[in-house]
Amino acid sequence: MSKIIVCTFLTLDGVMQAPGATDEDAEDGFEHGGWQKPTDDDEVGAAIAGWYEHAEAMLLGRKTYEIFASYWPTADPGNPFTARMNGMRKYVASRTLTSVEWQNSTLLEGDVVEAVQALRASGGGEINVVGSGDLAQTLMRAGLVDEYRLTIHPVIIGSGKRLFAGGAIPTALEPVSVSATKGGTVVGVYRPNGEPSYDTY
Repeated sequence: MSKIIVCTFLTLDGVMQAPGATDEDAEDGFEHGGWQKPTDDDEVGAAIAGWYEHAEAMLLGRKTYEIFASYWPTADPGNPFTARMNGMRKYVASRTLTSVEWQNSTLLEGDVVEAVQALRASGGGEINVVGSGDLAQTLMRAGLVDEYRLTIHPVIIGSGKRLFAGGAIPTALEPVSVSATKGGTVVGVYRPNGEPSYDTY
């Protein structure tokens, strides 16, 4: 069985919207695009590279797919990520797209939860959900996330789309690995571990 892994950059207050560029995603008037790079460092880059080392595919929502498909096919071939991103299998979940042109991309058909359940049951590798907040939340509600790989950056934005938005299902997490980079970013890998427990001090 494949593992569905949510890979996301977050601010300290949990915002995941538009980390990569000022004009990446201005939905709902978001004005803080490009918040990640000023907090980045080499250790963050190495961690992200490791996330893709064993991935056999990416699972993307429509908006993230369109951002990636407009960039990676013509990206600098000297960037070690370029060949990996273009060569990897991509599965795209969208209610509006009728075709996908980026190489090695497949548009999922029918109900997204059923389609991802079939993907998960069909292989034995890692499938990375990259960005794609709405899709990630759908998969979380359906119990289809096997692991979270998060970089939590030392910046507070105060508004924007959050990975764990209102209505998130209470879930205990088992830490697999957690470390801090020299720039103060927390790199955490966690696995869902049933319902939270509660106690009193």
